[in-house]
Amino acid sequence: MSAIQDIPELRACDEQRQLVRIPPELDVPLTDRVKRLIDTVEFRRLARITQLGLVSLVYPAANHTRFEHSLGVYRLALLFLKRLESDERFRRIVRPEEAELLIAAALLHDLGHWPFCHVIEDLQLPGVPRHELFVSSFLLESEIGDVLRNDWNINPRDLVHLLHGGSSQEPGERLLAGILSGPIDIDKMDYLYRDSVHAGVPYGRNFDQQRLVKSLCVNEAGDGLAITEKGKTAAELMLFARYVMFSEVYWHHAVRSATAMLQRAFYQLYSRLDLDVLFRQSEWDFVRALRDIAGKGAAGVLLDGIFGAQRCLFKRVTQYSAIENEELYRRLARRPYPWLAACGEELAALFSARIKKVVAPFEVLVDAPPVHKEIEFQVDVFFPKEQCYRPLVEVSPVVRALAQQQFDDYVKRVRIFAAPRICDELRGLRDLSDLVHLAVDRADS
Repeated sequence: MSAIQDIPELRACDEQRQLVRIPPELDVPLTDRVKRLIDTVEFRRLARITQLGLVSLVYPAANHTRFEHSLGVYRLALLFLKRLESDERFRRIVRPEEAELLIAAALLHDLGHWPFCHVIEDLQLPGVPRHELFVSSFLLESEIGDVLRNDWNINPRDLVHLLHGGSSQEPGERLLAGILSGPIDIDKMDYLYRDSVHAGVPYGRNFDQQRLVKSLCVNEAGDGLAITEKGKTAAELMLFARYVMFSEVYWHHAVRSATAMLQRAFYQLYSRLDLDVLFRQSEWDFVRALRDIAGKGAAGVLLDGIFGAQRCLFKRVTQYSAIENEELYRRLARRPYPWLAACGEELAALFSARIKKVVAPFEVLVDAPPVHKEIEFQVDVFFPKEQCYRPLVEVSPVVRALAQQQFDDYVKRVRIFAAPRICDELRGLRDLSDLVHLAVDRADS
């Protein structure tokens, strides 16, 4: 293939012949080799795994799938390449076959996700792989690997390598890896907009996606994306969209209650689970397997509250952030999950003595930001008149406020949840903060 513009999928963008429609009224071009990938058993599995999982308990229409999201990310990869192939520096750095690799990676980037993947990954439990590693088995041991070799002339191991972040020694690989996962990447650009559409909220749609794509260029070092100054406002709005989506959707208190309940149930059960089998199942098969193993024990009660005939989520007793009792926030945030579980059990014992009622250890849950933080928004802006690059954080007070002051500390609160039957009594305790401090001391000892 002589040029990036000759790639069949990019030609299909212009021909508009074989198309599939996804929300919101977007046409995704298909080629025969793309259809062979998405018709495999492994890819069709993504149609039975929701993108947002437990969010639908709060936003009922947020039932879109990772299948739909993958098509959206693939579409954006084509738009990124159509924009960048006119950039002479990009053409020198990225060969056509590498651009094809990016297209396939965009389509298959979520192949390793299992149901409620991020909820479970955040536990960082021994024996639980990251989804980026789990994807290897699908690419190397399935029909998808054969399609990649025969139809795309792609070695599946090269695709796995790119999905893992590429090589730090090769500028072209770093550039492509940044398009897949970076400050302005095709994954975030799709899920912010798509999640917002399906949740029925405006927050993730309030940035000019088209303007941002048109502003893309190569950074000064030639190993990553930058934007021209015309895309500065769109980039600022994308960062703000991400901030608000975390605040109002992903970390909504009721979503986090269900998350804390599922995490505690999985934590209690995971040593009895065949994870390799479980993680290959559809969402409802996954839930059914967990509930069958849990039975009527504590994990079963938690799972029934989330997935049973009648929703019964734990209630918020109190919460802390960088501006709401910062001392307790710092003591609880980014702790390993086993420690959080132990702290919750210490709290349950203290509450039981304080309100003179039996409080089971699983009836008090401490939900806190995970150990890892969200990726920081580091991207350069190119100013053509001056022929210079400047970090966006230096030319944007919006980015300085949201990126330098880590927004995790403000939108990812520490919350303490309790079973509904005891929640009101716990909220009324005058020494609640003292009891939490005492539970932390005991968990530390």
